Amino acid sequence: MEVGQPLRGPDEAAAWLAGAGEPELAAGIGVLNRALHAHRLAMADPHVHGIGRRDALVARLGYGDGEEVADGLWTDARELIDAAGRSRSRRIPAAQARLSALLTGRHVPLACEELALRARLDLDEGRAREAALQVRVALDAALAELPADPAAPALVDRVSELGGLHDRVAAAAAAALAGRLGAREQEAVVFALGRIEAALRARATALPG
Repeated sequence: MEVGQPLRGPDEAAAWLAGAGEPELAAGIGVLNRALHAHRLAMADPHVHGIGRRDALVARLGYGDGEEVADGLWTDARELIDAAGRSRSRRIPAAQARLSALLTGRHVPLACEELALRARLDLDEGRAREAALQVRVALDAALAELPADPAAPALVDRVSELGGLHDRVAAAAAAALAGRLGAREQEAVVFALGRIEAALRARATALPG
């Protein structure tokens, strides 16, 4: 059942709620993020951005009639506990160490890091053409920045791998510009972004603290 689709009665609504979980929440977040993206474009405001699961202080799924929901009320609802929270919390010490290194200048942020994050957001939110273009730029930046990075000796094989992906990513970006991005090109974009992200994780590990 799609987010916002009417339920035919109390029994169907209760059955939906009993079986709903993180996939339904993710679908709802997707709807919200599409609206926020449209608002960003309409207002020409680069500071408008989407949200993720981890941004929610409390996550609830529920149902109610139109006026009820408009007032923030529910006929019935239940709270979801984020099972992925524990795995994220295990990554916090490493992220905090990296944050400290960036803020104190011990680590230099790379342009390809930001570009890869933008590409990941586009992919996650279904903007395949934008993602293809972002990955092309992120890959070019990575190929320019990583060989000159202090961690370069540990990244030789990864940079070589990224170089081998260049032609496929360039072709995907060209297809995106022409409005004919197909499944094969999208697969190339997804794979290349994953390899860029892997190289950046390896760089973060190889850099001195």
